Amino acid sequence: MKPTVQLSIIVPFLNERESLPELLRQLRQAMDEDALHRLFTEPFTYELLMVDDGSTDGSLEWLEEQQAAVAELHILSFQRNFGKTAALSAGFRFARGEYIVSIDADLQDDPFAIRELVTKLQGGYDMVSGWKQDRKDPLSKTLASRLFNSVTRRVTGIPLHDFNCGLKAYRRNVVKMLDLHGEMHRYIPVVVQWNGFRVAEQPVRHNPRRYGTTKYGISRVFPGLFDLLTVLFITRYLKRPMHFFGMLSFLSFITGFGISLYVTVEKYLFNQAAGNRPILFLGILLIILAAQFLSIGLLGEMLTRNHRSTPDYVLKRSGDIPE
Repeated sequence: MKPTVQLSIIVPFLNERESLPELLRQLRQAMDEDALHRLFTEPFTYELLMVDDGSTDGSLEWLEEQQAAVAELHILSFQRNFGKTAALSAGFRFARGEYIVSIDADLQDDPFAIRELVTKLQGGYDMVSGWKQDRKDPLSKTLASRLFNSVTRRVTGIPLHDFNCGLKAYRRNVVKMLDLHGEMHRYIPVVVQWNGFRVAEQPVRHNPRRYGTTKYGISRVFPGLFDLLTVLFITRYLKRPMHFFGMLSFLSFITGFGISLYVTVEKYLFNQAAGNRPILFLGILLIILAAQFLSIGLLGEMLTRNHRSTPDYVLKRSGDIPE
């Protein structure tokens, strides 16, 4: 489907009532910049997709009051809190723009940096991730972020400094191929680059949080690292699970068979008792595990061929947004 607007801005939010008035003002001001308009040959048009992730503080009601005065404002609202990944997925699904930008609602991201990200996209990149070089966060959040980014960079080999920056820009074809689940929003650059797209980063200004409290800290680092293992498995083996489980099956069988052969040789050549040796049971267990890994791989292949993707969220309303 041909894009109907030049730029879609996706804003996932959860209980950001105090931040929303200033955020909306800054976004509209950034969209009115002549420098941004000059990036496009056709008359500039944009949309603001606000995705309510189950807010309970009046955020949704306030935004609904603004729609009459702001024609570009559209609202998606979830039945309950489904998480940031689901919110971004919904925004990507309904976005109509040639270029699509995601930005957090806490006023820490700078809306005026959107022009720089779009400029880089037009330079040939498919995705541009913001890089908060001078973070204005508490020490606990900064340390957690550094640990997370360092591990992700080493494991994936992707030389980004800030994988989880909320400010990112994409070409339309990139977001339309994304299939995000769980907490995979942290690893969108990994998924995008693995699919063969060009990924870059752009230093952006970072502001101190004015209202509310952060929803990220040390407690979320380790679940995030488990998500990294999930992403690595998905990107490398989702379409070919037998490659992964087949390898485990082969290694388990070879080890178990080798142990069993060793015990058998000792029994018949050196008259060593075998029936009560723990190592024999280990060998048998590994051979059984090999058969189980093989079965899991076969089931995975069958499920992959019959998989039908469904959203990880339930919409309460999508307003006037065509799908």
